[in-house]
Amino acid sequence: MGTLYYGASTSMAEFDDRVLAHLQMAIVAKLRRGESFVFSWDVDREKGSGSHSLWISPTIPLRFTYQAGRRGPINRSWVDALVKTANSVPGLRIVDEPSESVQSASRDDE
Repeated sequence: MGTLYYGASTSMAEFDDRVLAHLQMAIVAKLRRGESFVFSWDVDREKGSGSHSLWISPTIPLRFTYQAGRRGPINRSWVDALVKTANSVPGLRIVDEPSESVQSASRDDE
């Protein structure tokens, strides 16, 4: 499990390393353009269920940590789908990974 730390406090959210790697790419793409947006996700039943939302802004520090040393290949189609949701009024949501081509280069190799 990877962890997204938000802001200067100990606010955090845990995601599968692969999901977090794709979220990181989508979030960083938006922040590089100076764009703020809402990120919302559902919480699993075993963790209490419900949902969370964060206002993601270039002025608020983020940190991504990964349990595994390598995050695996990046599916560019999935990153594009995540960015597309971030551009919508409801904001960034985790969507299912498209079964289309998975790129062979991982973020660790770049």
